[in-house]
Amino acid sequence: MTNPSATSAYVIAYETIRDKILNGELEGGTKLVEERLAEELGVSRTPVREAIRRLEQEGLIKKKRVVKPTESDLRHLFQVRMILEGHAVRTAAAYMTEEELEQLAQCVEIGRTGSVEEIMKANKKFHDLIVQASKNPVMINIIDQMQSIIYLFRKTVVYHKRPYLIDEHQDIYEAIKQRDGDKAERLMKAHLQADLDFSLHVL
Repeated sequence: MTNPSATSAYVIAYETIRDKILNGELEGGTKLVEERLAEELGVSRTPVREAIRRLEQEGLIKKKRVVKPTESDLRHLFQVRMILEGHAVRTAAAYMTEEELEQLAQCVEIGRTGSVEEIMKANKKFHDLIVQASKNPVMINIIDQMQSIIYLFRKTVVYHKRPYLIDEHQDIYEAIKQRDGDKAERLMKAHLQADLDFSLHVL
């Protein structure tokens, strides 16, 4: 049976290191030293090692260094998102419930009126609702594993106020509401391409 304190030490290590990467405290290219991190967090090296392993799976760490995505890494990541989210939004157009559509509309509204943090959450929820509507557990799981790295680029487009971001969400929402799968897929792919282009320009 797993030792509860060992589990909580791993969770603390994972969440702390992840948050330091996501908020920019640990910059791209920084080498992670297990002993130093364990000392800082007041845990043993084992949970730190496990946390680093999980963050490697999530794409935030590569060879014990904080990831510094190259242009090619970015293009590959967004290609996968376009394929998966393009398919998901087509399915969403066919099967999304009125309640889910209402939640999407709320995300668009918050995107126009909310604080930066609220917009970040609404942006994530908008994409999550569409992916969940695919009803494909494998697809949902793949996107889930990419969430941390996606967060970095979501932060870039929200904090740097990418033009037309929320207008594009509005258009995607309208296409889903009209049950137009072709249009929804085309708009989603164009939306993610615009995110990619903007991220490459800013980063």
